[in-house]
Amino acid sequence: MKLLSIAIPCYNSEAYMRHCIESLLPGGDEVEILIVDDGSTKDRTAEIADEYERKYPGICRAIHQENGGHGEAVNTGLRNAEGIYYKVVDSDDWVDEAAYQEILSTLRRFVCGEETLDMLISNFVYEKQGAKRKKVMNYRTALPQNELFTWDDVKVFMLGQYILMHSVIYRTELLRECGLELPKHTFYVDNIFVYQPLPHVKTMYYLNVNFYRYFIGREDQSVNEEVMIGRIDQQIRVTKLMLGYCDVTKLKKRKLRRYMVRYLEIMMTVSSILAIKSGTEENMAKKKELWQYLRKLNLTLYLRLRWGFLGQGTNLPGKSGRKFSIAGYKITQKFFGFN
Repeated sequence: MKLLSIAIPCYNSEAYMRHCIESLLPGGDEVEILIVDDGSTKDRTAEIADEYERKYPGICRAIHQENGGHGEAVNTGLRNAEGIYYKVVDSDDWVDEAAYQEILSTLRRFVCGEETLDMLISNFVYEKQGAKRKKVMNYRTALPQNELFTWDDVKVFMLGQYILMHSVIYRTELLRECGLELPKHTFYVDNIFVYQPLPHVKTMYYLNVNFYRYFIGREDQSVNEEVMIGRIDQQIRVTKLMLGYCDVTKLKKRKLRRYMVRYLEIMMTVSSILAIKSGTEENMAKKKELWQYLRKLNLTLYLRLRWGFLGQGTNLPGKSGRKFSIAGYKITQKFFGFN
């Protein structure tokens, strides 16, 4: 059995997938690298995946499937994973080697010991093209360091400080037991990957190392703002799915409840801001429908989000209100370094 399975969803990724795979090879025989070719047709992605499987048998595995989108590639990786832990690394991203070794050492310690670790968290770096200063997302103020802890031990997450797919490694069986299955042909499902399993997580460990390097800068990238506006239906779909996974207002663990509510708050905010920035009445109607959907689904949660700081900021009336909402979003965007 492998210590860690790493899935790399690849779709026409010839230009950058080698860099990603090469950064993961130093994990050696303890790691399996699942290169999931998601129906690539425009380049040599499939051939490169096969090449690495031939060159590194027992470490790299090439898996070919019909195109199902990023989420289905993650699902396929999970279905094929033989590792005790599971990580997703996107094909245009990479990892830091020194931090990688610390990650593996930590996982190894828990596998060999008596305590069970459900989720390991580490930092990630925004490798934003053209940016002089690289933003690091760390969790020093929110999580205890270098010790096994539970939700009761979590401190306060600041605004903009969220655990994302880039920062998390889950125990493989936990993901399977919680029934994680991401929707096909849908972007932004990484939010579901991180969010849905949280109520099942009992133990966590935070390693304060800059492990994951998250590249931002391609024009066709899913987090490009214009692309996001064009895919607002998918952003809203993911948000609705997340709203329905469980009634977060009834979670018994207070700090888990607070964190998950705040995650839903930012999902509602992003969907609302994209609708406002699009400038179309059609998308504004979709924004209104999303809030109405939440109101019918869970009135308690609706009141909490609608009249919270971000909810009020994204529902200001008139053109001047919309301008104010966008200005506030831009300030937040610049401060936290996302997109």
